Amino acid sequence: MSAVIHLQALGLTEYEARAYTALLALGRAVPARVARQAGIPRPKIYETLERLEGRGLAAKVGQNPLEYAPLSAREYLARARRAFDDRLGALDRDLSRLAPDPAPEAVYHLYGEAAIRSLCEDLTLNARRSLYMAGDASFADRLERLSPRGVELYRTPLANLPAIAAPGQRAFLLARDGEAALVAHFIDEGGVGEAHGVHTHNPVIIHLIEGYVQLAAQQLQPR
Repeated sequence: MSAVIHLQALGLTEYEARAYTALLALGRAVPARVARQAGIPRPKIYETLERLEGRGLAAKVGQNPLEYAPLSAREYLARARRAFDDRLGALDRDLSRLAPDPAPEAVYHLYGEAAIRSLCEDLTLNARRSLYMAGDASFADRLERLSPRGVELYRTPLANLPAIAAPGQRAFLLARDGEAALVAHFIDEGGVGEAHGVHTHNPVIIHLIEGYVQLAAQQLQPR
């Protein structure tokens, strides 16, 4: 059951996740019935339900007989989301102290098609305002599907402009939010060498890519 897997990812044990989903299905039940529904050994069900109670996911609703009922899954998810956001915030602060943001003029070299495509996808998913891309249509289609709603997208094939890749290579350009850019060279099928590229936050390179994409788009407009 996928819900059990997702609950385990949030920190519940397998028995806790199975018992909680069983309670959601039953509404309220005695421990023995929860054990049967969840496939949990009866000797383990009492301690499992007590842990769920401690997590705020279940509550006793009767003593004679002893019954348990599930508490709100929505509230638990809200608590988990807040805790996760708090941990991300703490990690961001710690990492910022260990390694400050790179200098804008820094240029990082990339090697391998998988690494380049992964970074392109990350840049696209994190876009807030704008994306400029030019090059391979199938890859651009994939990135366009990943682009967040509301982000302005500018894309074009690289046509009718000076070549920016060596023979046997295909260039791909990407710029995001005026803050980050990537220039990649993929290798044609049967070609020699490894895909490579550069990633930078240099505003000059970013603006050059934005201008290049706009110029390429203008060249394609009917006259």
